[in-house]
Amino acid sequence: MDAAETSKAKIASLIQDVKKSWDDELQQLVHTLPKEEGWISGSLYLYQGFWCPAIVLKPVVSFQTHFQAFDSDVMVATFPKCCTTWLKALTFSTLYRDRFARDEHPLLTSTPHQLVRFMEYDVYANNPCPGLENICVYKPRLFATHVPHASLPTSIKDSKCKIVYICRNLMDMFVSLWLFSNKLRDENQESLSPDKVFDMFCRGICAFGPIFDHALEYWNASQENPDKVLFLKYEDLKEDINSQLKRLAMFLGVPFTEDEEKQGVVEEIVKVCSFDKLRELEVNKKGLHISGIPHKDFFRKGKVGDWSNYLTPSMVERLEKLVHEKLDGSGLTFNFSSKISQD
Repeated sequence: MDAAETSKAKIASLIQDVKKSWDDELQQLVHTLPKEEGWISGSLYLYQGFWCPAIVLKPVVSFQTHFQAFDSDVMVATFPKCCTTWLKALTFSTLYRDRFARDEHPLLTSTPHQLVRFMEYDVYANNPCPGLENICVYKPRLFATHVPHASLPTSIKDSKCKIVYICRNLMDMFVSLWLFSNKLRDENQESLSPDKVFDMFCRGICAFGPIFDHALEYWNASQENPDKVLFLKYEDLKEDINSQLKRLAMFLGVPFTEDEEKQGVVEEIVKVCSFDKLRELEVNKKGLHISGIPHKDFFRKGKVGDWSNYLTPSMVERLEKLVHEKLDGSGLTFNFSSKISQD
């Protein structure tokens, strides 16, 4: 059995085991929730206003119920396929840059997802009350989540815990999510047709969707409390990573010193966290994430504007109209130009 077959078998097994792990209370809750077909396998349940994959419904509830945030915590929050892997690497490397020698960087031997673990897909996946002190090697604690802002545990919103959020051109994000999902579907399943999943995407039916609500919640939170929530755009990082990394460091309370800038620390972090560098590391080429996803599948092209190679004019028109309707007046904008495609 090759890596792809092993991955699909593990995902199928995890999904089959999910419902067996639900207690009576969760079973009763599920019966009250609207349900739709998932993009990969399993179902999506409309829980607290967002479409939660069946495989993480129980972990999400455990996360909400049991997680107690510290004022010093940092949470990386993203919508799926919005460059989560890169942001994890950048945040980890910036926050803990004084903890290890450059030639002993943990990213050389561990994936970004092993260093900054997902609450719903990892930390709470098999244990409703995990020992968090044993999970985070470094302090302050650093975690990640796809959960919408409105559904975050109360302790995160009530504490001084910082949230770093990244969003992406919705057209590029859709293409990445569609291709990613197709890779992980079982061989017995038909490939996802772009027309079908694009319609679902526009109606908000995808993991942790609707994307418009997800992005707007974090955007509004960043406008209301910029010291607590940092809102980043992938395209801005691609255009000027150095200044965006300095912005991230300042937000985290660990600004780069003048000496560090002179010594090239910023450039060093950019280099070790670059998409091409991460993709070529052996640790990111082999093995599976705890969720069953091959590590290599977290890396695709990393381009801006690649959507122009996949979407039809009618798709572009529909999504542009939706973006205008959903985001009008919010101050949140996206550049849909396909002329800025870059590696």
